Amino acid sequence: MATLRPFSKHPDLNTATVLLVGAEALPLEQLAAAILKENRSFEVNVHLAKRLPLPVENEHTRPRIDLIVFLMDMRSQHSVETVRSSLAYVDVNFFLGKVCFMAVGDKSVKHQSVDMYTLKQLADSYLSPLIPVELESTERRAVIAKRLLQMLKVAAGLVPGISALALSSLIRPSFKTEVEKC
Repeated sequence: MATLRPFSKHPDLNTATVLLVGAEALPLEQLAAAILKENRSFEVNVHLAKRLPLPVENEHTRPRIDLIVFLMDMRSQHSVETVRSSLAYVDVNFFLGKVCFMAVGDKSVKHQSVDMYTLKQLADSYLSPLIPVELESTERRAVIAKRLLQMLKVAAGLVPGISALALSSLIRPSFKTEVEKC
């Protein structure tokens, strides 16, 4: 499968699927476990990938993907480049409320090799939200998991009256970069 398409498969009843894409250094498994633990209202499938495209084998058994979350480690330029190269394998229709970016890292700027402005530009160029997160503690992963579940529920069409297209306008980060503050 060269390109992921949002509507290439029929949805399953009361089921949603999220695809977490990120480099090896990121705690994808822990975030996936937190998503599954926090979910109580609908069936969730969580798939993990280091990069796109996804392998062709087992493509016929893969469920429809409702939300793609790209995780970028702010301490690794390689992580950002992996996400950039993966974006070529995502159909443009996914960027209508079915994609979000997460900037993973701590608040100390001295350990960051990628600045927030660069990541914000990337997310803005795809009209998708950028959410700064810290995934080091169980409590923080739980909060992020709850937020992702809310986004996933909307993206999968499980919330009556709210479309995935409106999702990105509902989710605006609460931070501004130094350039925007001026």
